[in-house]
Amino acid sequence: MRVRVNGVELSYEDTGRGDPLVLVHGSWVGQDTWDFVRPGLAESYRVVSYDRRGHGQSERPAEQGPRSGQEDDLAALIEELGCAPAHVAANSFGGSIALGLAARRPELFRTLIVHEPPLIATIADDPALEALMDEFAAKRRSVDERLEAGDFPGGARLFVEEVAIGPGMWELVPEDQREKMIANAPAYLADQQDPEWASIDTAGLAGFSAPTLLTHGEQSPPWFAKIAAKLAGTMRSAQWRKLAQAGHVPHLTNPGEYVATVSRFIRGA
Repeated sequence: MRVRVNGVELSYEDTGRGDPLVLVHGSWVGQDTWDFVRPGLAESYRVVSYDRRGHGQSERPAEQGPRSGQEDDLAALIEELGCAPAHVAANSFGGSIALGLAARRPELFRTLIVHEPPLIATIADDPALEALMDEFAAKRRSVDERLEAGDFPGGARLFVEEVAIGPGMWELVPEDQREKMIANAPAYLADQQDPEWASIDTAGLAGFSAPTLLTHGEQSPPWFAKIAAKLAGTMRSAQWRKLAQAGHVPHLTNPGEYVATVSRFIRGA
């Protein structure tokens, strides 16, 4: 299905019954990243997932624009599909989008569940992480340089092997997923070029009162736990939790536990 909101046409899926639960994916991927958890969630909720602008089957505008534009996309989608106030679950950069919108439009949310938003500006003053963050920044710059030169396959491969997973892992990614990553590479680069991509309005989040769960994976780099703790300390009704034996994409690696975590939190809230 397709819908035009905020000046852009988005591809989305709408399945299940119950209170609306909107899923927001991270970088390099599309809404199909939720395929392993959508059926389980749809047993209890009306699940709406969508391809963010520049990703998957959604429109790819010439100018991606800042993250705030994608926050507005999410707001317009929630309103257009009659989901407000919605439960929202988001991963990685999708989590940054959801949190950014929560700071500006809290009335659109019933609950918020976010896994590992890369809001590294929030922990920039942590001396214990300085060396690790410098190394991470150098690897990220190498990826950006490849993409800026137009080498989207090389940039995608470098991201997988140097940033996301590890050496030699690109060849283990299914071919269709590699093709999707390459197609979505320009959107990733545009997100990285937003000067505010790693920041968040903490003052706005301090006024957000909807129940919020911030999670990080046991196997993820340590800065994600620090970000979750920092945000939980800022937000009025937030808690943070470590997901055992999980990394950056628990909805792919630990789908059953992810469904249980999201459902349990919403029921408790």
